This record gives sequence, C-alpha cells and structure tokens, in this order.
Amino acid sequence: MENSIGRRRFLSGGAVAGAAALGATAVSVAKQAQADELPEIKWHLTSGFPNNLDTIYGGAVVMADALRAMTGGKFDIQVFQAGELVPGGQALDAVKDGTVEIAHTCGYYFVGKDPAFALGSAIPFGLNSRLQNAWLYHGGGNEAYDDFLSAYNLTGRPGGNTGVQMGGWFRKEIKSLADLKGVKMRIAGVAGEVMSRLGAVSVVLPGGEIYPALERGTIDAAEWVGPYDDEKLGFYQIAPYYYYPAYWEGGLTIHFYINKDKYAALPDAYKAALDTACKAANINMQALYDVKNKDAIRSLVGKGAQLRPLPRDVMDAAYKTAFELYDEYSTKSPAWGKMYPGWKKFRQEAMEWFRVAEYTYDSYNYAAQAAGK
Repeated sequence: MENSIGRRRFLSGGAVAGAAALGATAVSVAKQAQADELPEIKWHLTSGFPNNLDTIYGGAVVMADALRAMTGGKFDIQVFQAGELVPGGQALDAVKDGTVEIAHTCGYYFVGKDPAFALGSAIPFGLNSRLQNAWLYHGGGNEAYDDFLSAYNLTGRPGGNTGVQMGGWFRKEIKSLADLKGVKMRIAGVAGEVMSRLGAVSVVLPGGEIYPALERGTIDAAEWVGPYDDEKLGFYQIAPYYYYPAYWEGGLTIHFYINKDKYAALPDAYKAALDTACKAANINMQALYDVKNKDAIRSLVGKGAQLRPLPRDVMDAAYKTAFELYDEYSTKSPAWGKMYPGWKKFRQEAMEWFRVAEYTYDSYNYAAQAAGK
C-alpha cells in the first residue's frame, strides 16, 4: 500500500500541474464545498498493477491526490495495489458488486467477459494515444463505452495512456512468421487471440509473474509496456531480443472503472472534481512515460538488449488476422457489433487526416535526426 509520502511524490511529479491546468474546476469545487458543506466521502480503489511499477500504478495516486486537493480532503480515495483488496482479475466484479467503489486497470484484461471491453483500451492496429483521446473525449467513444459498461453497473473514465508499446522480449530471434510457431508468449487481450492464430501459444500472466516464468522457461517471450517498466522487471537478463512495435497497443488507455450507483450518488461538485482528476491522471501518465522511456531505451541497449523490428510478414499476417477477428466479434458480441462500426469509421477518417500533416512532419524529422542533421 502506498504511503502518504509516496502519494506526495506522485503529486509533485505531475498531478499539481494537471490540476492547475484545470484550476477553475478546483476553485469552483472548493467554494461549493465550503458553501454547501459537502459531505466527507471515503472510497477504496483497487489497482490492476503492483506499486513498484510507479508510472502505471501511479496514475491512480495522481488522480486521488488531485481529487483530495480539489475538495479540501473531503473526497478521499485510498489506493491499493493489485491483490491487496482483490486479485487483479476480480477488479471489475468487485466494483460492479460494490466491494470497492473504483478500479484502475485495463479493459482488455476482461475480454473473457466480452471482447467489447478491449475497444475502450486497445486492440491490434487500433488508435494511437492522441486518437484514443480524441475518440474517447470528443468522438463518441466515452458515450459508447459507458453504454456498454452500464450493463455491468460501471461507468468509465480514461485514466492514463502508455503511448505505443514495445513488441516484447524473445529468447530467440524472430526472423519471419514461421519463427512464431510454438512460441509460448505472455500476451493479454485480443492480441493473445491474434498471436494464437499466427501459431504462437498465448499465455496470460500478471506483471509480477512474468520474470519467474521466463526464468523457468515456462514461457519463451513476453510483452509488458515499454522500456522504463520492462527494465525494472528485468526481462533483458533472460530474453535479449527486444521487438517493436506492439501492433496490439498503439495507444493503450487505462481506465478508472467506477461503480455506477456510487458515482450517481455523488454531489455534482464531486462528480466534476473526480472527472477533472481523472483527466489530470490521463495526461500525466503519458508525459511521464515519454520522459522515462527515452532514457530507459538507451540504458537497455547498453545492457545488451538487441532491438529488432517485427518482421513485415508478421505485421501483415497480424493485420489481416485482426480485422477478420473483428468481423467475427461483430456476429458473436452484440456490444462489439454496436460499438465497432463507429470506432472503425472514426479510425479511417482520423488516419486519413493524420497522414496529411502528422505523419509527414514526424517522418521528415525522424529521418533528418537519424541522418545526423
């Protein structure tokens, strides 16, 4: 469990900046709290992550600290790491049933319930982080996802993004699609099904169990997030080949899943404060990852990690397989069938725009930098 010192550290690392950017909300809530004598409310949050993964776990701490600051401490959410209150795989059920009021975790962990859970977080060849935010906040995504979540007595708020992730650590080099055959890989969500159809054997493991499984040879490869977290977990010591990109996570959104009834019962001022704190956490997480990953990737290469792009035939086969799978989901999952067409239309139109300016700008800069200019 994170202590108050740890919380203050996360706050100073980014939540204050996020809350300040939305200062009008903080002032408004504080004034209303004084004027209306709003009640003291204490909630419990179960994270899907261990607290040693400070950036992804820290998203919940950033949110809770910002919320506490905006409400003068009257709305207090205590953050617990995965397994302290309930196992990570039971987080959504715990929120649904009211055992805890809120969870901070990845929707795609729960595709066993319905593949539509993944649409709010990340699916193979999906949206990058900017487009994820665009779709969720202003492209109808939040509304569509909340409509789906309501069947589980949940409401969701984006609570962090990792950016494009790395494609994982492999004991042996992958030179072509044929080399994936029989490879036992820790990989979660819809991506696990895609990899299985490409010949690999997908294995679902929580973050804390990946290193021991690699060490014992129970798995041959594993993906987690990116350089900063991966270095902390030590995968490079066992599986030296580090592939990119994670075609399955172009912009993973971690969500705050909130008990719908508990949220509805909040005073309007607290709803506004909670929504604002979630936005602060969402912005803060990727900014932290972008700073930390640039240093960690250099460190990993210095320790012997061998960077490799995923072979083109792997990417092509995965792309084809993924969109065939999405068509299957449309016939099997009513929720997916309802949400996916709007998501796909947004993806198509947004990518057309991004190719015009964003892609050409980035491509030129990267090529110039690589050429030493």
